[in-house]
Amino acid sequence: MPRKQSKQKKPAAPSASLSASDGRPLSLAPKRHYVEEEVTPVTPLKDIWKDAFPVGTEWDQYDRVYELEWDFTHLEEAFEENGILHGKKVFLFGCTEPQFITFGDVSKVLHIPAVVAVVAPHAPSDKIGIKSVQMEGEFIVSMKEMKMDWVPYIPADRDHVSVERYKSQIFTLKCIQRRVALKNLKEERLKKYEYCLPYFNNPLKEEEQEPDTVVPIIYSFDDGKPPLLLEFDWELDDLEEMAENLVKDESLTPDTKDSFKGYVKQRVSEERKQQRQAREERRKRIEEMNAEARAFYENIRFYKYYPRPSSGTPNISDLKSPFINRYYGKATTVF
Repeated sequence: MPRKQSKQKKPAAPSASLSASDGRPLSLAPKRHYVEEEVTPVTPLKDIWKDAFPVGTEWDQYDRVYELEWDFTHLEEAFEENGILHGKKVFLFGCTEPQFITFGDVSKVLHIPAVVAVVAPHAPSDKIGIKSVQMEGEFIVSMKEMKMDWVPYIPADRDHVSVERYKSQIFTLKCIQRRVALKNLKEERLKKYEYCLPYFNNPLKEEEQEPDTVVPIIYSFDDGKPPLLLEFDWELDDLEEMAENLVKDESLTPDTKDSFKGYVKQRVSEERKQQRQAREERRKRIEEMNAEARAFYENIRFYKYYPRPSSGTPNISDLKSPFINRYYGKATTVF
């Protein structure tokens, strides 16, 4: 009988090729050589602030927000043991606040970044508010309509032992609008991104807020002249005096004065009606609210983080404000 051939061990399959940071292939090296070149692991939450989309920032200013190395290490530390955000479900969104600042020998307007951390058992809202002085009224739309959503945060160090805990506890507001496609958007659609504000409606808090008495006015002319854009406060402004001043500076003609006044009165009437309806709807919401929903609104917390002072950035300590936006109101605490 022919001799039975013994099975030979197959050679091990080559491991996946390694590449240097510049794209050049690295040859496999002895273990001791690889260990010597091993990079120190990244802090799991390093630069988490960059993951939170700065809602309402003009697209042409977006990159400038990240030109300076802003220090948000205190935000990262807040998630560590004994930190104020440790072990909590947190939703992060960004914003920017333009400020005229002197830094070094240069004075200019800088978009100061800030991050709002919302602590709540579920997302505070899936809506975006859109409002500006160029628009009559406001629009409340789905985040998805503006290509935004709350996305689970995945740390930079994916091998970190607590990755699943981070993934399930931290969410950041992301925008998937491709910037390369911005040139194809209509101007009206493009501007909406600049007027976006994260929306939140707390019926329990709204009872404490004073009603808004300012109404945006967009008065159109029949002769094709650009519309007149302004705001009217029905408690502080005198309509007759405003109309007279607009005639004096030739924004209005004497023939259009009465038409303008009638339009402003109509807008004020519409705004007051909307506020009455909103108050009635709010009253019903509170009456029908169950214990779980009430606890959500009573216990939700907003923490606002500004950059720490650092050698490479201006000190903005005196510019901090608890105000978040017209929907969220003020932060519980500012850092």
